[in-house]
Amino acid sequence: MATIKDVARLAGVGVGTASRVVSGHGSVAAATAERVRKAIAELEFRPSHAARSLLSGSSQMIGVYIPMLKGTFYTPILGAIDTELRETGRHMVVAFGCGDGDARQQAMEGIDFLLERGCDGLVIMSNALLEEDIRSLGPKQNRVMMLNHFFDSIADQCFTADHERGGVLAAQALLEMGHRKFSVISGPATSPDNVARIEGFMSELGRAGIDLAQVVTLQSDFSPEGGWACARSLASSGHEFTALFCANDEMAVGALACFQQAGIPVPGTISVIGYDDTHSAEYSAPQLTSVHIPWRQITLNGLRWLLNQCYGEHQPVQRKFPVSVTWRASVVREAGAQAIKAHN
Repeated sequence: MATIKDVARLAGVGVGTASRVVSGHGSVAAATAERVRKAIAELEFRPSHAARSLLSGSSQMIGVYIPMLKGTFYTPILGAIDTELRETGRHMVVAFGCGDGDARQQAMEGIDFLLERGCDGLVIMSNALLEEDIRSLGPKQNRVMMLNHFFDSIADQCFTADHERGGVLAAQALLEMGHRKFSVISGPATSPDNVARIEGFMSELGRAGIDLAQVVTLQSDFSPEGGWACARSLASSGHEFTALFCANDEMAVGALACFQQAGIPVPGTISVIGYDDTHSAEYSAPQLTSVHIPWRQITLNGLRWLLNQCYGEHQPVQRKFPVSVTWRASVVREAGAQAIKAHN
């Protein structure tokens, strides 16, 4: 395999000159550069990743931290990042929460792991970090992009959706279908984006005259197993409701499975709406109506901001992301005569 020294020897130039042509940095006479390019073509020279890093002064790698490597939420986000980076000859390194520490400690350890490997910039998804954790990164915090979380100290580096608006839209969708009796399966109270969507949902119900004391809310962990367990509790509680809002699609899919096993028709007896509009919503049974969060759009715009910061690029960056409802089969107009209580 040809090396940069072979290219330089064939072109009759020094290694430094050949390196400047390969990297695109530095001044080289046009005729000399053409000789180098011809030598590259003749030798079929392809610089290794390590060589490109030495030539450019950067690793050409972006680190990504996610809390867990499971479920249908994170995989499309990782796929979008990897595809975008590969198109520009760059690569992704992923770290995720593991170990004995709490979520905050796991996140900091994951960030340290990525920095130790020389990543030029970081994409971070974590609700556990605090402002002081960002400050502890020192100058490196300028090359951090927060996805789905907001810090006042680095506001321009945070890319997320209006989750309160998402909760409002979920409530409006069910209210428009005539529903007046509700239950909620919430995500963790420690998750700010979950808190925002639940607050939006409840506020809209209140504005519509719904007695919020009659809305049973169970808290879970965003997993299908959690959604199943909460749905089972609701089904056996005697609480009467015709509509269920789940704070993400994975819990909604778990709830749908539980209701199906319990013989509770969806949407015949109860309508279910999820949140995120992930790939699983389209293939659940019945297909899941869900609040659409444009995660791919949010992710790619945040990544482009980071690439501009790390590599001096000038890609356009959008910061406003519309939230909507994707209507599918799991929500219908409330019949008025049936409610889940009839199945208890």
